[in-house]
Amino acid sequence: MNTNQSTLSQHNRCKWWLRIAVYIMFVVVGQSVAIILGRLYYVNGGKSKWLVTLIQFVGFPILLVYYCICKNLTTNGHQIQPRSSLIVAAVYVSLGLIAAAYGFLISVGVQYLPVSTVTLISASQLAFNAFFSFLLNSQKFTPLIINCLVLLTISSVLLVFNNDSANSSGVVSKVKYAIGFVCTVVGAAVGGLVLALTQLAFRKVLKRGTFKENMDLIICQSIVATSATLVGLFASGEWKGLTKEMEEYELGKVSYIMTITWAAITSQVFLIGAIGLIFEVSSLFCNAISVLSLPVVPVLALIVFHDKMDGVKVISMVLAIWGIVSYIYQQYLDERMSKTDTLITNE
Repeated sequence: MNTNQSTLSQHNRCKWWLRIAVYIMFVVVGQSVAIILGRLYYVNGGKSKWLVTLIQFVGFPILLVYYCICKNLTTNGHQIQPRSSLIVAAVYVSLGLIAAAYGFLISVGVQYLPVSTVTLISASQLAFNAFFSFLLNSQKFTPLIINCLVLLTISSVLLVFNNDSANSSGVVSKVKYAIGFVCTVVGAAVGGLVLALTQLAFRKVLKRGTFKENMDLIICQSIVATSATLVGLFASGEWKGLTKEMEEYELGKVSYIMTITWAAITSQVFLIGAIGLIFEVSSLFCNAISVLSLPVVPVLALIVFHDKMDGVKVISMVLAIWGIVSYIYQQYLDERMSKTDTLITNE
């Protein structure tokens, strides 16, 4: 009997690791391709920042299919009713509006900066997430996490001095580069805040920890973000130029539509992976995995857009990867300690 239980446990564990591997692939591939396609839109004549922001959320109906397929998933946690529908709605709306702001800031960064630079700066989101988790969720600062924060900070600061090499073609002015840099840094901070607030919402308000509750949050947040972005698109007047923009797109109308469509789809592929990692592990682990696209995007940008990879950018990448590895290793140690404590308790 014990042998059968052990075999079953190992089988379930293998299935769990397989799911995690698939979710990690979704996160890394979905995020990397979505960023590349967003930059491709700008490089070939696209100008609407609000449209690029909208692309990040408008594909949420795809999540409904995923929701229907996996709706029977549950967790082993206690089922606790939310405080009230009004509070839950306030959580959805607040997170949706903050997510829309994050998407807009990143879209500005992608417009004015090389993709490799945007990715390297965005790695600092991990540091911001750790900081906000410390304030909101009592995240402990271990030597490994402090090492991560220091390295990611230095990595981003190095890119401040990389203006000349990043704009050797003269396409982007120093003012626009500065705007893109600031927006990307602020966007990384907002992204870290969103994850910390999401964790806080699950801990203080939602509490159930079920798959359905995770999906309800993500879908409602996407609906709110899409609505807010549409308001920005029409209020800014950018919608008036979309038809002309499509007609003058350098790769043609079909490529214009395909670029936008696939960017929306890959954004949702990333989101499905992120949901899976949050559900199976934690939001902090999800954030750590999301920055694994760091070495992927610059390589793709080098191939597709011929971005320059000078010494400063390479050093920045090495420092960022070092910081990320430190953070992931700390998560591994925490998980291992948690399992040990659980085994001792059960005995």
